[in-house]
Amino acid sequence: MSKLLISTQVHENYGAHDWDGEGQCPQYWKAKGGNDYVVKQFKGGESAATEAIMGLRSQIECNNDGFQETIIGWEIVGDKYLTEFEQSQLDYGGEVIYSPKELAW
Repeated sequence: MSKLLISTQVHENYGAHDWDGEGQCPQYWKAKGGNDYVVKQFKGGESAATEAIMGLRSQIECNNDGFQETIIGWEIVGDKYLTEFEQSQLDYGGEVIYSPKELAW
């Protein structure tokens, strides 16, 4: 069995912090890391993954005056695969407390 791992990039518009809502929102976007999402018990190859990502896009991506989250990549990985963040938790704390958000497909 496999799981589908989806990675995103988050941007925050610092110009929106002081914006009064009138006229154009000032644009001062900064990258703020990203998130990982996972679909467990994923069956299928690349075409199934592309179909799943297109179907899940509305649950993942966001785009407004102050915040953007965009899918930047994906891969099909084994069931026991750990993200970099999960592995670092295991290495330094002995347990995984924070896992990627699970999505149903």
